[in-house]
Amino acid sequence: MTAKSLITIKGVKDGLVFLLDDQCEFIDLLRDLRDKLEHTPHFFNGPIVYVDVKLGARSITEEQKSEILDILKMKGNLLIRSLQSDDKVEKQPDYQVHTMTGIVRSGQVLRHQGNLLFLGDVNPGGMIICTGDIYVCGALRGTVHAGAEGDHNAIITASLFSPTQLRIADVISRPPDEWGVTQTQMEVAYVDNGQMQIDKITNLQRIRQDLKMFKGV
Repeated sequence: MTAKSLITIKGVKDGLVFLLDDQCEFIDLLRDLRDKLEHTPHFFNGPIVYVDVKLGARSITEEQKSEILDILKMKGNLLIRSLQSDDKVEKQPDYQVHTMTGIVRSGQVLRHQGNLLFLGDVNPGGMIICTGDIYVCGALRGTVHAGAEGDHNAIITASLFSPTQLRIADVISRPPDEWGVTQTQMEVAYVDNGQMQIDKITNLQRIRQDLKMFKGV
């Protein structure tokens, strides 16, 4: 007799709902979740899909929550919208960005708590320091420090990427001439396994899955 599946996936108008068995052992639930993702490819190939996870009466720790999310994030097109347990929904926090404009000139330092969208140039000798992400819509030729209070998940983007120095949390970049980057479009810097990496801005959602993606019509 075929064993009962511990994971049920239902399609809804704006995404998918994962119904997780709330009576089985947690390790068995994780194993079944991995198996479901591997053997139901038609759900998980293609554009971004919003997912709501329902745990029923099961209570989970933060570590267990991370284990579930890590498995789901293995499929790059799944964007986790909520976790639901005992009618209590834990939604992903809203992502807020503060916007400023101008020019950060040599000798000037712009400091901000949170995420910053800066519309302008950062000249050599100028510096931006933020506790969150830094988005520069302009030429980045100075120094920027994102995740200044230790957030290694912070990112740095710029329209023209030619910084004096990049820093995310305690990770400091190599000089630009060592990156091997020939820029043709906006780029993003992020930390992966303790090393600064540079990628195209179009790959940002793969790096930061908490950001909402435009799906088109």
